[in-house]
Amino acid sequence: MPGLLLDTLNGTRSERVPLWLMRQAGRYLPEYRALRAEKGGFLDLVYDSEAACEVTLQPIRRFGFDGAILFSDILIVPHALGQDLQFLVGEGPHLSPPLADSDLETLNEARHRFDPIYETVRQVRAALSDETTLLGFAGSPWTVATYMIAGQGSRDQQAARSMAYADPGKLQTILDAIGEATVEYLIGQIDAGAEAVQLFDSWAGSLAPDQFERWIIAPNAKIVTALAEARPDTPIIGFPKGAGAKLRAYADETGVDAIALDETIDPVWADKVLPAGMPVQGNLDPLLILAGGEALGERACFILDSLGGRPHVFNLGHGIDRHTPIAHVEALVDAVRNWQR
Repeated sequence: MPGLLLDTLNGTRSERVPLWLMRQAGRYLPEYRALRAEKGGFLDLVYDSEAACEVTLQPIRRFGFDGAILFSDILIVPHALGQDLQFLVGEGPHLSPPLADSDLETLNEARHRFDPIYETVRQVRAALSDETTLLGFAGSPWTVATYMIAGQGSRDQQAARSMAYADPGKLQTILDAIGEATVEYLIGQIDAGAEAVQLFDSWAGSLAPDQFERWIIAPNAKIVTALAEARPDTPIIGFPKGAGAKLRAYADETGVDAIALDETIDPVWADKVLPAGMPVQGNLDPLLILAGGEALGERACFILDSLGGRPHVFNLGHGIDRHTPIAHVEALVDAVRNWQR
């Protein structure tokens, strides 16, 4: 029997709203910090299938979430495309050579780097109950490209945005390569046991409106079409963070099965604008669960009420902050579980 989360992503509106949190497997959990200290660097942990399985399961054991999100990183795709990837303490990810100064043709592909991720998915699926949906994921081409081009994260994605204007042909080549690898990667996750997948376009909001269609909608639509043809029974969640008024166009033109809302989106507006019956995910502000207090439960209920007329997966508007107290997560779980339509 499929779990509540999977049923909801397939369009069923149930009395209880399923719940999971972006970045739920990670640094806010003391058990994660202990395992990370034992295993060493972040990338070592990601590529250690047994350890990554354990990290994925930790929040399920503690909170009983309806979905387990694979513990991995969106930069596994550029690593498999041949860029060197390092996570430096206090600096975040570094990719070399940066594609602002180099070309894809200089890279030596290493698709075998997907294999330990697939093994993690197999181990997690074997350990989960049928009621808990296993979610795979990948970064969307634009967001992944911003890291590949700059060689690291940036506040305004200037290197990639500049390439979009100065050399759109080169950017298109990069996005096409990312998209092709992403389809392979997600099919591999699905075949290993992922029951739904999410496309993270964390930097979708950095583009001017006239660029959004070409660099956000078109590449995601290509991935969704390929996945729908290859694995038609797997729901796809699209998360175009910062899309704002472009949200309806994204929903209509990419073909995703569900839309994840960031915390800046008014859920009342989203309910009116998005296609009737389309599953929606979100969208509590991660800073509110960090702060806690009465406002946490009040806002959670407002979101639930606002989206109560359609299939809804409760989640945050982005990833949970590493300093979030466990008690605040427990309070949120109680608020969602006790809400009634």
